[in-house]
Amino acid sequence: MTSAHPPAIDIVFALYPGVTQLDFTGPWQVLSRVPGARLVAASPGGVPLPSEGLVFSGLARLEDVRRCDIVLVPGGPGALPAAEDPVFVGAVRRLAAQARYVTSVCTGSLVLGAAGLLQGRRATSHWTVRDLLPAFGAVPDAGRVVRDGRVITGGGVTAGIDFALVLAAELAGDEVAQAIQLGLEYAPAPPFDAGRPETAPPRVLERVRLATAQLQAQRRAAVARIAGTFPIQGMGQA
Repeated sequence: MTSAHPPAIDIVFALYPGVTQLDFTGPWQVLSRVPGARLVAASPGGVPLPSEGLVFSGLARLEDVRRCDIVLVPGGPGALPAAEDPVFVGAVRRLAAQARYVTSVCTGSLVLGAAGLLQGRRATSHWTVRDLLPAFGAVPDAGRVVRDGRVITGGGVTAGIDFALVLAAELAGDEVAQAIQLGLEYAPAPPFDAGRPETAPPRVLERVRLATAQLQAQRRAAVARIAGTFPIQGMGQA
């Protein structure tokens, strides 16, 4: 006899100070509509997290989450400080050990790398940091959504919605994912073709590079520290 209820799917969003809210809320919006999905937003200590003028509260203690089917690490300017936090990285590594899928959006893939979860894996990230992935043994891929075994990574910020639809299809089938997309009226038609460095006007690209130069230097220094500090332990090619 077929059960009337879909099996539960536990999805944990591992959050940290300085997370980019759309990296988190975009996938949450999509995955919350997957039948059987049980979403938990968790931070170290369960502390409220500020994010670009918003504050996320009522969070679970990441240390108290025992297991999940999917662990998801969003990106943000706080990703590399989080990647240098042994408590946060340890929790991600622990949850990933038993998870069905290990996932990230944007610079969240750098946290997966710091946790030793990307060795030999193809992975993507925000275009400004994709070239940092090899420091963690990953193979950088410019795809908007990249899957390598049970590791699924999304590119920068808005790619989190595409990533979540890919994951929804994996969990519940293409038709369910398409119904979620239609329900959200997700039909991107941006007014400018400037969303990737390959298509942005040169002056716009240079403007963004100049604006992020200091942050990029800090990121490179942090990755160099992390790669030499954290044990990089692969998780196989399953």
